[in-house]
Amino acid sequence: MPLSRVPDPADAPPLRWGVLGPGTIARAFAGALLTHSHQQIVAVGSRTVQRARGFAAEFGITHVHGGYEALVSNPDVEVVYVATPHSHHREHALLAIAAGKHVLVEKAFTRNAAEAREVAEAARAAGVVVLEAMWSRFLPTADVLRQLLADGALGAVRTVEADHGQLIGAQDADRLHNPALAGGALLDLGIYPVSFASLVLGPPDEVTATGTLTSSGVDEQVRAVLHAGGAEAVLTTTLAERTHTRAAVVGELARVDLPGDFYLPVPLTLTSADGRTRLTADPGPIRGHEGLVYQAAHLAQLVADGTTESPLLPPDETIGILTTTDEIRRQVGVVYPGEVA
Repeated sequence: MPLSRVPDPADAPPLRWGVLGPGTIARAFAGALLTHSHQQIVAVGSRTVQRARGFAAEFGITHVHGGYEALVSNPDVEVVYVATPHSHHREHALLAIAAGKHVLVEKAFTRNAAEAREVAEAARAAGVVVLEAMWSRFLPTADVLRQLLADGALGAVRTVEADHGQLIGAQDADRLHNPALAGGALLDLGIYPVSFASLVLGPPDEVTATGTLTSSGVDEQVRAVLHAGGAEAVLTTTLAERTHTRAAVVGELARVDLPGDFYLPVPLTLTSADGRTRLTADPGPIRGHEGLVYQAAHLAQLVADGTTESPLLPPDETIGILTTTDEIRRQVGVVYPGEVA
């Protein structure tokens, strides 16, 4: 079993971060950075100054902004973490890029591939880093999986399986049931399985999808089969039930299993096809959602190295992932009002 090459996040050069949208995921992100790295959170911006003040008080943040333009214009901010709803990612990423800031944009990066392409092109023109906050792609076990695939340890990959389901009613998270906020299972939960399949197989040649919608018109449950060369990825996601949330890669020589919740720092197990060999990669000392720190450390290192695009998750792959979700949505019948085509 190869060892992870992911550096300790505490070794990453510090940047001064501004948090745009102080919600639940931003709170987990801020806690992870302050616990496991030397990154500095110097500003927070929200639609309401009261909400920003509460977040600032919790994490000891100096600058409080009752608006997003003020946050991205703050000269103390070097990089902006966009943690608003999916419907606003394009707008807020472009706002930060126009201010000359590097940007980490929560997954799903944007509502669709066209919006993602616009953000990527703006970042290239400005010479800044833009990175999708698909944090599972930067964990130590993701690096182990990359090495196993590159070394041919699994043989020819035949099947990828990934699942992410949570029981989330409108009373639990209204955002996920609101089409105007680009809600639904696919962009919030299913994006993990789609990104996992992209890591293993690359872009699909063919997509077949079925699903059901909520009464509000967002996808409640989706099943997609992606064909890439001679391999097949079977992906499922739902808002209607708590599923196993596991992932697996099956090759001719061996199989890799990631237990639930597979997008967290969890052990990776390699089992030979004859079942005689079984090896496990440890996920490392950082567990749970504190693993959000790895993506921030990776972005900070890109900036220090003068590299504007991540080799682990380049903008073109993010665009490709959203091209896949666009096709899934087309087949399932999900349309978001106001999305840029």
